[in-house]
Amino acid sequence: MNIGIISHNNKKELIENFCIAYKKILSKHTLYATGVTGRRIEEATNLRVNKFLPGSVGGDHQFIEMIEDNSMDIVIFFYNPSLAATEKPNIYAIMNQCDAYCIPMATNIATAEVLIMGLEHGDLEWRTHK
Repeated sequence: MNIGIISHNNKKELIENFCIAYKKILSKHTLYATGVTGRRIEEATNLRVNKFLPGSVGGDHQFIEMIEDNSMDIVIFFYNPSLAATEKPNIYAIMNQCDAYCIPMATNIATAEVLIMGLEHGDLEWRTHK
């Protein structure tokens, strides 16, 4: 399955730790991430990550395009909830597209862990029959 990973700057360490903890599961899938996040995941885990541009210069649009092509199976987006709504339009655009295309999305570590464990357990196999 294709797993998209994005994180705002103050969540980079959290996403690295998440990927380290679930490296065994993530290694069985194809990973996509925005530029800096992808690089940091690769450095922390040695997992191969297909990197988009940084989110601020078009990486979020590349994510949306992949979602609209129904080519993304899970999205994990650790964002900074304390930012003003006008500073985080990418989270809303990506969330809206995930909802439109019925793609599971986690915005915090608790939900991300549930998704990853469900993925490992086979609970998301319905995505392979899109």
